[in-house]
Amino acid sequence: MDLNQPLAHRVRPQTLDEFIGQEEVLGKDKILYRTIKADKLSSVILWGPTGCGKTSIAKVISNTTKYKFVQLNAVTAGVADVKKAVEESKNAFLNPTGKCILFIDEIHRFNKLQQDALLPFVENGTVILIGATTENPYFSVNKALISRSMVVKLKSLTYEDIFRILKNALTNKDGLGSYNINIEDETIEAIAKLSGGDVRTALNTLELAVLTTNVDKDGYISITNEIAAECMGKKKAMFDKSGDSHYDNISAFIKSMRGSDPDATVFYLARAIDGGEDPVFLARRIVIAAAEDVGLANPNALVVATSAMQAVAAVGMPEAKLILAEAAIYNAISKKSNCSYLAINRALEDVQNKDTGEIPMHIRNAAAKGMEQFGYGVGYKYPHDYPNHQVEQQYLPNKMLGTKYFIKDETVDL
Repeated sequence: MDLNQPLAHRVRPQTLDEFIGQEEVLGKDKILYRTIKADKLSSVILWGPTGCGKTSIAKVISNTTKYKFVQLNAVTAGVADVKKAVEESKNAFLNPTGKCILFIDEIHRFNKLQQDALLPFVENGTVILIGATTENPYFSVNKALISRSMVVKLKSLTYEDIFRILKNALTNKDGLGSYNINIEDETIEAIAKLSGGDVRTALNTLELAVLTTNVDKDGYISITNEIAAECMGKKKAMFDKSGDSHYDNISAFIKSMRGSDPDATVFYLARAIDGGEDPVFLARRIVIAAAEDVGLANPNALVVATSAMQAVAAVGMPEAKLILAEAAIYNAISKKSNCSYLAINRALEDVQNKDTGEIPMHIRNAAAKGMEQFGYGVGYKYPHDYPNHQVEQQYLPNKMLGTKYFIKDETVDL
């Protein structure tokens, strides 16, 4: 092993039994484990966050399979590279099986044309595709490729998994086993927890700490909590505003406001802010929640949210976080009613799918002199001329008489 290579590369698992984590998909009773072990793999899309083990799984497959294994990165590769890999796999002298496993890292970076170029080879079995992506493949990968592949959803590694990997790296002869390192389990745990589920970040931190710390008088490299924290820098955010986690986090934020949980609301707001979300975008979500979920139970929520959106645009970050927190928490602790939301949706359903008839003539607008002779506005009763500023008269079209769209619930007190 070339010790000049990064630690994360040197200690990458070579076999399935060495792989740590992802038991939900790589447990011995799971289909992915069985197909890799039996070398009967069909095309697969590995979908998960950075540092969760996608490339390591591909490495294990490359060490297990009898097929030719070709690795490409979608950032630098193109259609010509794909065709070259296919042509070489068809060479009976060099590759008796006539097939290859083609691992494409960051496959979401291939455009439609490049992905389409893969399709005939995947379809006829010349290529067994392994695609790795941090993006939701159902949005970023050709649907035809998706339909011919097993999509495997990987999760961020737990801190316990990363702890085990770090411990192994400290003793592995290809890792840091040749160094005299003094490090407490508490410090290893801290690195694992601060890595945000990204094992590559954890290993890079450990390696940097070892390589930049002087040997003490006893011949040891002593790694303290302070050294580890300095090498880690800011805790890695488990959030990418341009990726799938953007949608997950904003969904959790909205649902926490709707669910009247101020603590969860401010937690997901903090994740969004730390991840670099546009504060005006977050303010708009709060405005929508104020109308949809708080509604008529507390109409002032919409006033607060709208004012917050204007203030956020005017003030900007970092102070805008205070405004966002106030408006979001106000939404979360307010009484809730979605009766206006339901009312407009019911009405839209009828307008779009029914013959709803015509507007009654007496409430139409007589925009020009002479239109009265055709009944426009004739017979209209002006409510302010009557007691309590109300008067009974028909407003709905004849065909819609008796229809109820707005059904007041117990939280509305107006």
